[in-house]
Amino acid sequence: MRGHVTKTILLMAGVGFAVFVLVMIMDLGEVIAQSTWGGDGSSLAGLTDFWVFRFLLNILGYASIVIPAAILIRYIKRSNFLERSAGKGCTYNVVKACVYGTADELPTTQLDSEAPAASSSRFPRWAILIFCVVGLQGSYLTWGVLQERIMRHEYGGTEDEPAEKFQNSQFLVFVNRILALTIAGIYLSLFRQPRHGCPMYKYSYASLSNIMSSWCQYEALKFVSFPTQVLAKASKVIPVMLMGKLVSRKTYEYYEYVIAALISVGLSMFLIAHGPDDEKKSTTVTTFSGIILLAGYMMFDSFTANWQAELYKYKMSSFQMMFGVNCFSCLFTSAALLQQGGFIEAFSFMFRHQLFAFHVFLNSICSATGQMFIFFTINQFGAMVFVIIMTTRQALAILLSCIIYAHPVSIMGGFGIGIVFLAMFLRVYASHRMKQKKARQQENNTGVKV
Repeated sequence: MRGHVTKTILLMAGVGFAVFVLVMIMDLGEVIAQSTWGGDGSSLAGLTDFWVFRFLLNILGYASIVIPAAILIRYIKRSNFLERSAGKGCTYNVVKACVYGTADELPTTQLDSEAPAASSSRFPRWAILIFCVVGLQGSYLTWGVLQERIMRHEYGGTEDEPAEKFQNSQFLVFVNRILALTIAGIYLSLFRQPRHGCPMYKYSYASLSNIMSSWCQYEALKFVSFPTQVLAKASKVIPVMLMGKLVSRKTYEYYEYVIAALISVGLSMFLIAHGPDDEKKSTTVTTFSGIILLAGYMMFDSFTANWQAELYKYKMSSFQMMFGVNCFSCLFTSAALLQQGGFIEAFSFMFRHQLFAFHVFLNSICSATGQMFIFFTINQFGAMVFVIIMTTRQALAILLSCIIYAHPVSIMGGFGIGIVFLAMFLRVYASHRMKQKKARQQENNTGVKV
């Protein structure tokens, strides 16, 4: 089994690397051609705007922290630092918390218990549900509109200031994470939490994949429209099923294959009917770059969710997870921005365009409050209600984007969008029915009501 998984991972890595090199060669050729025969700037300026080049610079920035930290952690573990320190001193406590964790010191009752349940509220359930729906929809619909405004549209364009687009996706990721870190830190200082037992360095894996998925999401908006991006996120079930089939040999219900097929048909209809934007005619290269970035977003986002599920085995609260992941995210993104001069570039853009500064601040607030509403909704009503709310939000986000930014959607494209969201609601309904069926079967077999 392990050999099969290893071969599959190596094969997928090889194919992914080959596609990555192909895209890099195609995009690099386009950059050189534009800067040599039709561009306004130099070849160096064209290369710095080249998304693969920026991606590699980000990786180098992260590596400047990850590689030394990995060497240090490996040395600490191999040298038996804790045994030699005799359990004393501030250095011992820091190393233990960061490298080993304190899960072995937690009482068994705490390890086996779930996070504290929400206390009873004086407000009726329907009022709390409306509060959750309004909070989630308001936060993430505004967040989506601002994402598209920041990444796809110009600022300025008056006699006093020339029109220009903001290019640094890494800065947007940093601002979102620093505000989320602040909110999580304030919450942890005000409310009692379970005792923390997870080694701190383990948050860095989820943090890396999280910031890379966010970067891919922002960067993809330079190549594809926001409705295309939302539909691509909705089709994430397809690569997840494919990965489970290849790596884990996981079996799926028949309805899941039907739903995956419906999503594929709907997405294909939308992409075929959705022509290039009026403001910028897309080429095969730019469209292919957008697809690769969206695929990277889905891959990194899937890893983040799975790794966080592993970390929750330490019985931490959602805000402890939020603080740990965002702490490393701020560290990684700030290192990359400092090395690339990203802070100077972003702040100078802010001073030139005050509207941009307002949009970035509001975008970060919506992202942070959205995370808090996610935790609260799941805690109060469970994952099923949350999935229904967020699925509805995706449909509303496409509608809102088409209205505000005048995206042309043909009849065929509209049918494609309808098929995708019909499949998603069918998935929620079928999954709920399957869980009820399994619960009834377990009740009949054991005689105990589940």
